Amino acid sequence: MKKSHIKTKIGLALAFILSFYGTVTAQYDAMFTQYMFNEVFINPAYVGSKEAMSATLLHRQQWVSFPGRPITTSFSLHGPLENNKMGAGISILNEKVGVMTRNLIYANYAYRLKFENKGTLALGLMGGLDHQMNRFSSLKVNSEETTVTDPQFAATPNVVAPNFGFGLYYNTDQLYVGLSVPRLVDNQVAFGKDGSTTVKTTKVATKEFTYYLTAGYMFKLEEDYKLRANVMVKAVQNAPLQVDLGGNVLIKDMFWTGLQYRSGSSISAILGCQVNKQFLVCYSYDFGLNKIQRYSTGSHEIVLNYLFSFTGRKVVTPRYF
Repeated sequence: MKKSHIKTKIGLALAFILSFYGTVTAQYDAMFTQYMFNEVFINPAYVGSKEAMSATLLHRQQWVSFPGRPITTSFSLHGPLENNKMGAGISILNEKVGVMTRNLIYANYAYRLKFENKGTLALGLMGGLDHQMNRFSSLKVNSEETTVTDPQFAATPNVVAPNFGFGLYYNTDQLYVGLSVPRLVDNQVAFGKDGSTTVKTTKVATKEFTYYLTAGYMFKLEEDYKLRANVMVKAVQNAPLQVDLGGNVLIKDMFWTGLQYRSGSSISAILGCQVNKQFLVCYSYDFGLNKIQRYSTGSHEIVLNYLFSFTGRKVVTPRYF
């Protein structure tokens, strides 16, 4: 194999990684199809909204069969405090993309204001650490005749950086609306020629924030059928507006089935089962609408959610969001 071909392959591998995460930032937002069951990761004001201790485990295999594809596992645990006047929780995420591994842990807090119409407005804060490791040393840079030696490809740089976020969340039994900015700090990272890393933490200008607007409503179609409509809008300057639209039918408070659309990216089928009033299992399959679908067999995501009894109270109705 010629040396030029080696450089081409290395360049393609690095381009794949950097096209998603950049060369100068230590944070990004993971992608979820079933965000309506996992909203803690984009809005800290969501914690405590289920009025019972809630545990959610999510695993996502994106672009299956595509080399270096993202593989994401997340876990969140949150619940109400002080007679539902506050909410608190933790969120943990592990993601692998190419040679990069990312681990995130955040603490979340929300103060909840109740209204006479049984609606609740929550104000939330989140803060934590983001650990990112790039295994450049795992890249194959050998030719038949020459071994390419470069300190950058012999290193495994690590980055640990703090971050903070805030959000607003209003909900009733039938609807919710959320607005959040989960990343307030810009952690600039420089990779040295010797494989070292330097982190500079700076405030992000307002125009550079990533804004999330989410909303959902549960329509009662008939006695045994309900329709849950939901939308998420993601906005950041100098990037296309991303819109997620979805509709899911709940049959006899037991089975979920529906479709989800992500603008310019994918269309998803969702199937779920409310095993009982406390335990939910939900699966989604994404079919890509871009060129990546030619090289992959789609994306898979599974969510497990469990609601615990809290302070002696039992969960008497399923939670729709």
